[in-house]
Amino acid sequence: MKLEGLNVVDLSWFLPGPYLTTALADHGARVIKVEPPTGDPGREILPKDRRTSVFFRNMGRGKKSVVLDLKSERGRADLFRLACEADVIVESFRPGVAARFGVGYEAVKAKNPRIVYCSISAFGQDGAYPGRAAHDLALEAMTGVLSLTLGDDGRPAIPGIPIADLVSGLHGLSGVLMALLRRQTTGKGDYIDVSMHEALMASCANVVGSAFNENKHPDVKNQRTTGGSAFYRVYDTADGRQLVLAGQEMKFIQNLLGALGKPEWAKLCEWPGAHQKPVIDFFVATFKTKPLQHWMDYLATLDICYGPVNTLPEAIAEPNLLKRGFMVTDADGRKHFGPVVRFRDEPSSPTYREPLLGEHNDLLKADAAAKRLVAH
Repeated sequence: MKLEGLNVVDLSWFLPGPYLTTALADHGARVIKVEPPTGDPGREILPKDRRTSVFFRNMGRGKKSVVLDLKSERGRADLFRLACEADVIVESFRPGVAARFGVGYEAVKAKNPRIVYCSISAFGQDGAYPGRAAHDLALEAMTGVLSLTLGDDGRPAIPGIPIADLVSGLHGLSGVLMALLRRQTTGKGDYIDVSMHEALMASCANVVGSAFNENKHPDVKNQRTTGGSAFYRVYDTADGRQLVLAGQEMKFIQNLLGALGKPEWAKLCEWPGAHQKPVIDFFVATFKTKPLQHWMDYLATLDICYGPVNTLPEAIAEPNLLKRGFMVTDADGRKHFGPVVRFRDEPSSPTYREPLLGEHNDLLKADAAAKRLVAH
């Protein structure tokens, strides 16, 4: 696999860092997950199966678990040794905590100049809010994402997935891989400072036009991706389900309006805005006349962008995911997501099993013994 031979120490919890390190483990890296004696809090997130939480199954797979008490001198010494022997460290403590544990970047770099060290924090290492805690929802609020995500009552609606967590993990992953690539030339690692705040703010590049140009908040209900386009909306069907139209290119507009006998309305859909109300009202009335499956069968005959609003059980049973083998069932009947990045000539082979707490503590003894042999 692409990352065989890469040694990673994972000091992160919850989603941003583990999302990053799971991708590394899926492609062959040895990821040592350092846990406190009580275990990663992710192990307790409900629901659980007979082994552990489903969350930890997804974020812990393929990793090694070692337990270290970082409040003890021995625990900190063991962690420093692991860090000095690693290629990559990923941590998600508040700024300054890793240094207090003796494994800050400068301390590790002094012993291991090849280290690629990634810190993911809410506001960055040197931001305006040093030491301030924040999870995804606070950052969605601060970046304006919630002000763009409105319910029917006009109030901010909480998105269904933690977007800041995911995009910061992906930015961290790209930073780690860039630093590893550069290290092949320079022989030196680097420090990566990922701010979840910045990662999510950068994800708003397509919606900040009015804020950048006029210092104004957009008229959300009339924007092309937040309600102002008939071809980018959610519609109810006769059976209480929903479908979406999700393609605003003129060919898709003409295909559907032509098929429904309203080709002259295509001109109204060139730009988003209140002038599209007749088209929206027409779709609202039309889609309510038949159940969801009728419309899925009908829309499949046209070249347009559409989809059903699936429940999660329906989503993981989607024929496309099954055909491509993305949904994996292990020997114990437990479901897993397959890797998203697929290499043709050197595919990944993930280990669909999460470690027991402290299952690989022998690695601490083995690494210490190897170091003593080298010293002698």
